[in-house]
Amino acid sequence: MHIRKILVLAALGAVLSGCATMTPEERRAADEKTCMSYGFRRGTEAIATCLQRIDLDRRAESRAFRYGNDAMLWGWDRPAVIRR
Repeated sequence: MHIRKILVLAALGAVLSGCATMTPEERRAADEKTCMSYGFRRGTEAIATCLQRIDLDRRAESRAFRYGNDAMLWGWDRPAVIRR
């Protein structure tokens, strides 16, 4: 169980370090590409909404990680089992 947490943290660190090397322009281009893959067209209100939702989701994930609100990561949402 302890090894699993270490592996999850290592994987998360690798993902976050990969994001840190991305410039804002590269991130915007990747986000636009994602929204366009959903069928939205440049210059429309729909793609602006899509980009906004991606940004809001990214910020929420950052806050959850920063403040330790991601109970699923640590397994705090599971019931406690007490054995005698």
